[in-house]
Parts: sequence; C-alpha cells; structure tokens
Amino acid sequence: MAQTTVTKSKSKETSNATGTMINAMANWQAAGLGALNWFSASTVERMGDMGAEWMTFVAERVREDVALQHALMHAKSPGEVQQVQMRFLQTAMDQYTAETGKMIELSSKLFDTVEEDEAPNENVNV
Repeated sequence: MAQTTVTKSKSKETSNATGTMINAMANWQAAGLGALNWFSASTVERMGDMGAEWMTFVAERVREDVALQHALMHAKSPGEVQQVQMRFLQTAMDQYTAETGKMIELSSKLFDTVEEDEAPNENVNV
C-alpha cells in the first residue's frame, strides 16, 4: 500500500513539473520568439544563407592564417618573410572587401517580400 502511494505521489510531482515547464516554455516563446513571427520563411532562409556565407568566409580566413604560419616558418630570409607578410595582407584585404560586398548584397535582399518564383502570375484566370 505504501508503495502505491509513493508511486502516485511521484507521478503527480512529475506531472506538475512537466506542466510547469511547458507553461514556462510557452511564456518564453511568446516573450522572445513572438517578435519573430513577422519574419517570412524566405527571410529566415536568407538569414541562414548569410550565416553560411560568413562561416565559409571565416573558414577560408583560418586556412589563410595557417598557410601564413607555414610560409613564415619556411622563409629563408627577412626579405622572404616580408614578401609572405605583404601577400597575406593583400589577400586579406581583397577577401574582406569581397566578403563585405557579398554581405551587403545578401542583407539588401533580406527583407524582400516578393521573390521571382513567388511573383504573381498575371495569366491566371480567377
């Protein structure tokens, strides 16, 4: 008999805790994520594209940093070190400039409401 009472008590506590957690999550969603409801699916997709583009850029820059360290360790003279450093800086400036342009282009399209494939068809009979 005592076993059944303890089991029922634990089950009720678990149910109360679960209900409390569900209510808390619903409140968090309403407070924090409710503002995101006005984002369209295409906006969220474009935000993902921007994130992917940035991560690709960062990965490339890390590869360039590793290559720099390798080249510096194998340099035979101060003049070669200087050439390696200048190539690295020029490449970095070119890549950052290009990436800035890509990010500006992606962000300018972020909140476009009508995409080409979503454009209304004027030949549709209603």
